[in-house]
Amino acid sequence: MAETTMDTLLVRINELAHKAKGTGLTAEETAERADLRKQYLKLFRESFRSQVEMMQVYDKNGKEVTPEKVRQVQRDKGLRND
Repeated sequence: MAETTMDTLLVRINELAHKAKGTGLTAEETAERADLRKQYLKLFRESFRSQVEMMQVYDKNGKEVTPEKVRQVQRDKGLRND
């Protein structure tokens, strides 16, 4: 089975949204839409968390000023050695 991506979820969510505005949704389609939204939010949160965990912040002089909480998460995941 192919991995579900945010793009494929959005296509189907938008199809259901368009149908909801037009002819309306069946009970099964309403349940499918709710499930797709949950899946989309889960993927979005995972992606966003990964981006935050990988970030490094520098001031205008080039000194790293990454927040300590982010640095600790990076150390815990083995992404940092300091």
